[in-house]
Amino acid sequence: MATTAAVPASSSVGTLDVPTLVSQLMTVERQPIDNLNTKVASYQTKISSFGTLKGLASGFQTAVQGLNTSLQGFSATPSDTSVFSATAASTAAAGTYSLNITTLAKAHTLVTAGQASDTSAIAIGASTATFVVGATSTDVTIAAGASLQDIRTAINAANMGVTATIVNDGSGTPYRLALTSNATGLSNAINSITIQAGGDADINNLLSRNNIINPPALPSMTQTVAAQDAVFTVNGISINSASNTVTNAIQGVTLTLNKNTAATLTVTRDTSAVSTAVSGFVDAYNALASQLKSRSAYGNATAQAGALAGDGTLRLMLDQMRGIMNTPATPASGGTLTSLSQVGIAFQADGTLKLDSSKLNSAMTDNFSDVTNLFSSTAPTAGFATRLNTWATSAVSAGGLIDTRTSSLNTSIKSYNDQISKLEVRMAAIQKQYTATYSNLNMMLSNMNSTSTYLTQQIAKM
Repeated sequence: MATTAAVPASSSVGTLDVPTLVSQLMTVERQPIDNLNTKVASYQTKISSFGTLKGLASGFQTAVQGLNTSLQGFSATPSDTSVFSATAASTAAAGTYSLNITTLAKAHTLVTAGQASDTSAIAIGASTATFVVGATSTDVTIAAGASLQDIRTAINAANMGVTATIVNDGSGTPYRLALTSNATGLSNAINSITIQAGGDADINNLLSRNNIINPPALPSMTQTVAAQDAVFTVNGISINSASNTVTNAIQGVTLTLNKNTAATLTVTRDTSAVSTAVSGFVDAYNALASQLKSRSAYGNATAQAGALAGDGTLRLMLDQMRGIMNTPATPASGGTLTSLSQVGIAFQADGTLKLDSSKLNSAMTDNFSDVTNLFSSTAPTAGFATRLNTWATSAVSAGGLIDTRTSSLNTSIKSYNDQISKLEVRMAAIQKQYTATYSNLNMMLSNMNSTSTYLTQQIAKM
């Protein structure tokens, strides 16, 4: 009896998902690049953090310089601000001054006779008018057929210290040319206007005016405001000024005269500005010191590590600042102030500063120059503001602490990026190799499946 051989079941080997397989392999291969990128990102964060610290250090330096400036300041206070105002520079001297203003400085103004039109020609011929303003002579050419507007434009274009305008007085001949000196005082008066020989008679009749300070009986132009100097006394001393803004009457003080009467000026040290500057100094120090401390701190169970945890540059900066603050200044001759605590600036338990304003004000009242020396002296042991300004300059300038550390970080980033670029080239070659290898394996598996299918078919036929 014939028997039939059993035909084995058809079987096949599955093909590979080459893109997914290669992607997974490349994830492993790219781990060194990922590590380098993590380092680059970390260093870039550090550089950004140093940029913030540099801004805070610059702000601290500005506060220190502002403190130095305020210590040199004076305040000038009038007894009646409607009579005059005043400002004081660092060269002023404290004291009380009595002012009596009898005359305010005025700018000279002349006005022509009225004209029926400001656009019609006044004269037929051309003219040259010579203006003497103060001690300066200027020639102005007036074209033939010039109107009042044309004359105004020609005078203004000469830039001779006189402004020409046209005024309408509402009369039958309303248009009048007004000439006003740009500056007050007798030295800026319009002393004469002369039409040179050959000029037009109508222009001569309109503008000609000789000896304006002591005008003739029938001048061509009318003087509506006489030029005059400011006249006043300071502590009984008579002073004349061409301007109502006076800069040289009282040492270091600028006066602006407003009214003819008497008032008193008091010049004192500007303690209010100093108090504000000291407060700003304390705030700027605390802002910088707090950031140096927090950004360099190590993390723990309750707090995250700072962006510059353990960075020696921050610790050095903080130590240098505190070292300056704890090193006494040399007192001035006869002075007693050597430490900041004596003017109300003291360290707190957390390392920040706190200002006692009443103690500062008392120190300034007792001996302002001693307070100035404490902050601003230069030798033999410089004042606190002087030393801190020098330190801040070294911290933020090119080649300083922050710049040096930032440059080092940038160098490391460049080195890492160079390594990444080289590894990327290698990764491309490895990915190409993996793709080719597993694509070939896929092809081999596909051929094996075809062979298996063929053999199964042949066996089935047997």
